[in-house]
Amino acid sequence: MLEKAKKHLPILLCGPTASGKSKLAMDYARKTGGIIINADALQIYDNWRVLTARPTQIEEDEVPHFLYGTVSIKEQYSVGHWLRDVKKILTNFNDTPIIIVGGTGLYFTSLINGLSEIPGIDSHLQAEIDNWHSSQGIEKLANWLETHDIKTFRKIDIRNPVRVLRAIEVLKQTGIGLSEWHKKKSKPLVEFREENSFVINIEISKLNERISNRFHNMINNGALDEVTSNKSEWSKTLPGFQAIGAQQLFQYINNEITFDEATEQSIIRTRQYAKRQRTWFRNKMSDWTKIVN
Repeated sequence: MLEKAKKHLPILLCGPTASGKSKLAMDYARKTGGIIINADALQIYDNWRVLTARPTQIEEDEVPHFLYGTVSIKEQYSVGHWLRDVKKILTNFNDTPIIIVGGTGLYFTSLINGLSEIPGIDSHLQAEIDNWHSSQGIEKLANWLETHDIKTFRKIDIRNPVRVLRAIEVLKQTGIGLSEWHKKKSKPLVEFREENSFVINIEISKLNERISNRFHNMINNGALDEVTSNKSEWSKTLPGFQAIGAQQLFQYINNEITFDEATEQSIIRTRQYAKRQRTWFRNKMSDWTKIVN
């Protein structure tokens, strides 16, 4: 189906985790001599390859990949940063077939709808809110957000600390809730075209089986070593450490839970994440072309 897309326009390919989107992107890039741009918020970080299912080094050598493993785990990297980086790549490769692939729905909707120009957050305020999170926990912060900005509270994933902290930072910095900022959009970077915008639709039981098999393969391919190598840098507040499985394997390494518990929890968390992704795609991308994979 991707072959029928207009090659002079970027192809957008999104789908839930473990749905096979990276393979589809590789197949298309091989056939067209194209490049692949990452649209996954965690594959951007340099410390995870195995645990985020980043393309292998062999795949990256075969086909030009961009925005994979390019950001330090210590850095904050927002959708605004991603859009600026994508803009540069689109400008430099405007005569090359391009496929943008990933599972972060916000990246795609911002790409075609524009993004709010939210002012930068003061570093002292960020540190203050990080300390608040560390001492009080995410539930207390979510309760505060519900009291002070109910509109944003209802729109974000309150189980995701990164989303909750970001909402509080913006409200405290600007006095305006994140949901209100989102109404003020910049010019879209890519024009939406149904024939070039694809979302993978996969049967749930098949996806759940793939998620389980993939996590076991990650273990066999060095996920434990990867988590161990990041132990000294560990931080619950940095977005890069939100990779699913990282926290669970970290607890196993510290003898807080068993290996079987870490495995089971990681697979459950991944399936829950995939469910949230499918909900986002269904609500925000209903007019995208469906691919059954």
